[in-house]
Amino acid sequence: MAYIRPSGTAREQAIGGAMGSLGGDITANYINPAGLAFYRTNELVMSPGWNLNSIKTSYLSTNNKNTGNSHFIMGTSGIIGGWGDQNSSNAVSLSVNQSADFKSHFSYQGNNNYSSASEAYYEEFNASGLSVDQALAEPGLSYGTRMALYTYLIDTSQGGLGPTIYQPGKVLAAGGQLGQNTDIRTCGGITEIALGLAGMNNEKFYYGLSIGVPIVNYQQTIQYTESDLSGNAHNDFGSYMYTESYSSTGAGVVFRLGGIYRPNLNWRIGLAIHTPTFYYLTDRVSASMVTNTEDYAGKRSVESASMDEMTGSGNSYKYQLYSPWHFLVSGSYIFPGQVTEGKMGFITADIEYQTNTSSKFSLQPNDYNNQDNSIYDPLNSTIKSYYKNTFNFRLGGEYKVDELAFRIGGSYSMNPYSSPDLKANRSTISGGLGYRKHGIFIDLTYVEAITKDVNFPYRLSEKDNLYSTVQTYSGNIILTVGMKL
Repeated sequence: MAYIRPSGTAREQAIGGAMGSLGGDITANYINPAGLAFYRTNELVMSPGWNLNSIKTSYLSTNNKNTGNSHFIMGTSGIIGGWGDQNSSNAVSLSVNQSADFKSHFSYQGNNNYSSASEAYYEEFNASGLSVDQALAEPGLSYGTRMALYTYLIDTSQGGLGPTIYQPGKVLAAGGQLGQNTDIRTCGGITEIALGLAGMNNEKFYYGLSIGVPIVNYQQTIQYTESDLSGNAHNDFGSYMYTESYSSTGAGVVFRLGGIYRPNLNWRIGLAIHTPTFYYLTDRVSASMVTNTEDYAGKRSVESASMDEMTGSGNSYKYQLYSPWHFLVSGSYIFPGQVTEGKMGFITADIEYQTNTSSKFSLQPNDYNNQDNSIYDPLNSTIKSYYKNTFNFRLGGEYKVDELAFRIGGSYSMNPYSSPDLKANRSTISGGLGYRKHGIFIDLTYVEAITKDVNFPYRLSEKDNLYSTVQTYSGNIILTVGMKL
């Protein structure tokens, strides 16, 4: 949620993205393809843009402001072909849109006297019932736990005969504090190519279908560091650092079906359904851990282990992901104008229902013979309990004076987490100008998006989980240039 930015043409973004019943914009390919049926001529559109963002985090009463990074973005661009008359018309469109932008960098830190990330490894190993040697060779255990054992971050006491211990726990038991730092860098995005087909009857009924192919390219690097703040150099723990590099690549397919009813010149009502996106993805993961256990049991002062060393190579996983369904209801009121024949201005609104709990992971079909698809049952159950279905609201308007158009809009997306303790949402406010004359149009928009989310540095089952709040302030400048062909 934190990295999905508003996307589209400058006109569509200026009115808060509320394009479900308006039509006449290439972004209809991604919202309600029936809107393409308003075209009766050919049009070429380009929508370059620029993104600026900054991120504020807060963890254990420590606030941090992460400097933003500016970079190029691409809104909806492509070509539309329309033909017909007032009784019947058709349109086809081919477009591309950067629907997700993952470029981000933020960090947070704090002093913790309550828990350690190493407890997650302790919990997993302790529940396994295995010896250290057995656990190091057990592929069913996470690589984090196996690396923690290899570097003595966790161990069995009394020469392997005693209970499981985790070295940072000695600092906490003595009333000390652990300095914790999490640094997360992400990049990449989702670029979707869409083909839309639409038709119109008697300027009242508009209908359309689009097929989208989103292409995913995502990379993430997480570096987590934990250190002893007590100053005691002989309590068996100095620090450890866990680094993980993760990438996900692949593609999918999504279908969008929509209709718009226009009872008269003033009103438009739109309905649209977006199927889940059926993604075929490949994840690649590599990780390493460096641990300083000081003079623990006479062992080495610093140990290191990596996933590649333990397995002989990096690890990749192929799977299918089904994203949520989207159901859209929209309405627009067109203000009548004597010169513009009922198109002097408008107010438009969208309400979208998103089924987050229906997201699901599964094996790719060619893996069914080798594995049981039930391996994803715990993950899918977690999704259903951790998330809830939500509504997204969008509102906007436009007023035209001769060749100039003035636009304003906003949107709000609800908290997707089922727990009331986790606060998250996204809101936008936008405004823009448009100029149209002699078949050429230029639109310029600024969108300010504020995203509130949470990030967990680690998860424990035997203690309350601590998390950082993350607020992203993102400004998008979008320029759309188009011409009639």
